[in-house]
Amino acid sequence: MNAEARDIAAIESLLAFWRDAGVDACFEEVPQDRTIVVAPALKAVAKATASVAPVVDTGDAVTEARRLAANAETLEALAEAVAAFQGCPLRGMGARQAVFGRGDPQAPLLVIGEGPGADEDAAGQPFVGRAGKLLDKMLAAAGLTDRVFITNTVFWRPPGNRTPTPDEQAVCAPFVERAFAILRPKAVLLLGAAAARSVLRTDEGILRIRGQWREWRLAEGNVSAPVLATLHPAFLLRQPQAKRQAWADMLALAARLEETA
Repeated sequence: MNAEARDIAAIESLLAFWRDAGVDACFEEVPQDRTIVVAPALKAVAKATASVAPVVDTGDAVTEARRLAANAETLEALAEAVAAFQGCPLRGMGARQAVFGRGDPQAPLLVIGEGPGADEDAAGQPFVGRAGKLLDKMLAAAGLTDRVFITNTVFWRPPGNRTPTPDEQAVCAPFVERAFAILRPKAVLLLGAAAARSVLRTDEGILRIRGQWREWRLAEGNVSAPVLATLHPAFLLRQPQAKRQAWADMLALAARLEETA
C-alpha cells in the first residue's frame, strides 16, 4: 500500500524534528542486542557508509589546523588559511569550495551554524539559501543587521547536506576558535543542535538548552563571551510553529547586546 504524499511529508518533517532535537537513538517494545552483527551485514554497512562519513585519524589534521589558525591575525587571513587547509575529509567528498564566513569583521555578535548546504557551496558564503534568508530577516527584525559575523562549525558541504560528524567538526574547530579570538564578540549565537554540541561540548538536545545563556571560554588567550543556542532556521522552515521560541531568543540576544553596548 503506497503512502500518500502528505503522509510522507509529515513523516519527513517528524524525522527532521527528532534529528534537530538531538534524538540519536530509537527504542522498541522488545529489547534488541545490537552489538551482535553478522559478518555479511557488517560488511554491507561499512561499504554503504564509507564514502559518506569515513572514520579518520584527526590528530595530525587538528595539529595542522591549529598551526594555520594561529598564524592568522585577521578574519580575511583566517579565510585564506581555511581555503588552504587540506585536513578536513569533507574536502574530498564533493564540496566545490571552502565556505568560511560573511559579515562585519568587527561585529559584536558571532553567529555559528552547522555547515554549508548546496546554495552556500555554490556561492562560497554561509547562509545564503532559504534558511539564510530567514536568518537575515530575523536578525533585521531584532535590529542586528550589519552587527554580525556568520560562520559554521565546518567549512565544506557534507554530502547530501547531512549533519557534520564530531570528527569533522573537531578538525575545523581550531579555525572556529580562532575566529572567536580575533573577533572577540560581545555575544555568540549558536544555530541548531550540531553547532551547540560542538561549541559547548554538550550532549544535551537543542530543545533543552535553547534560550539558556552559557559561557564559551577558550583555554588560551583569555577570550570568553556569553553564548545563546537557538533553533536552526532550516528547522523553522519545517516547523513554523517554533518561530515564536526562536524569536524570543533573538529578543533576548538583542537585549543582551544592548546591555553591553
